[in-house]
Parts: sequence; structure tokens; C-alpha cells
Amino acid sequence: MSTLLEINKGNSSKWIHETFPKHQAFEWQEGYGAFSIGVSGIETTVDYIKRQAEHHRQRSFKEELIEFLKKHNQSYDDTMLD
Repeated sequence: MSTLLEINKGNSSKWIHETFPKHQAFEWQEGYGAFSIGVSGIETTVDYIKRQAEHHRQRSFKEELIEFLKKHNQSYDDTMLD
């Protein structure tokens, strides 16, 4: 999985730099996170995505991610969340 993500991050960075000259400073952070959902969670997930901008006006992505990680007993490095 890590090799796949490394290649994807490299290729997408190259594409962003070539396609959007104003974003030459773009770079991916170290590390990655991967989450999955079951078929029964598709509708809820799609609804969440549709309302994501509104939702994050009330709570930041970082706050929501930390809550999610804690809820599922996942350890994390706080420095990787900025």
C-alpha cells in the first residue's frame, strides 16, 4: 500500500505543478491515512460529502478527524495532522 501511495503522491504532485503554475509550492505531507466504508454506508457517506463545506464551517476537518480516530481507538501523531 505504501508504494502505491508514494507513486500516486509523486505523480499527482507532478501533474499539479505542470497544470497549475501558481501552485509550484504544493507538496504532500508525510504519511497517509486510509479509510473504508461498507456498502451500507454509501448513502450516508455521499450525503456527508454533499454537505461537507457547510459541515466544516462548524467544526474543522482536524477536529472531526481527531474525534473519529479516538472513537475508533486509533493512535495518531498530532504533528501529522497539521
